[in-house]
Amino acid sequence: MSSEKKHFHFMIYKPYGYLSQFINNGPKKNSKKLLGELGNFPEGTMAIGRLDEKSEGLLFLTTNGKVSNEINSSKFEKEYYALVNGAITENELTQLRKGVEIGFNGKKYQTKPCKATLLNTVPELPNRQKKIRDDRHGPVTWISIVLKEGKFQQVRKMTSAVGFPTLRLVRVRVGNQHMGTMLSGEVISLCDSPLHII
Repeated sequence: MSSEKKHFHFMIYKPYGYLSQFINNGPKKNSKKLLGELGNFPEGTMAIGRLDEKSEGLLFLTTNGKVSNEINSSKFEKEYYALVNGAITENELTQLRKGVEIGFNGKKYQTKPCKATLLNTVPELPNRQKKIRDDRHGPVTWISIVLKEGKFQQVRKMTSAVGFPTLRLVRVRVGNQHMGTMLSGEVISLCDSPLHII
């Protein structure tokens, strides 16, 4: 009989306004929404990577630290859909692909080459609780950015660096696992480790 501890794994659609954590010791801890409010998770469950409070989309959870470290490594692509303020052009997309300079931990950081493409149609995504500016108030553009790194608020900083601030940011894919038609706040329990899926 194996004495190996049984681990649990989940994928969720993290809604806008939630922190990617289960405990908040910050100064506004009582006013912040945490992942534990989305489901009844086993003790020791942790988020694999993070999406900042204003970002949404695919997030894996696990009770296995080794799995968390593996997925957080630079082995797996992470794809984001970003709605940016303005009519972004091929020139700015080329800059994003080559890498741009952003601030990180008080220092300048050059992002690694990535994939950046224009989305020709508006993606079908869950409605967001907080309204965002749309094209009635000036042009907006949906783009896809695919990275293998993940500095704090990197995509937002990258689009701002080329003059197009991000209005909405949704992670839609990790490795080969796409969020598909998941609803905001939906939790899916995985039979196997996420590593078998992505």
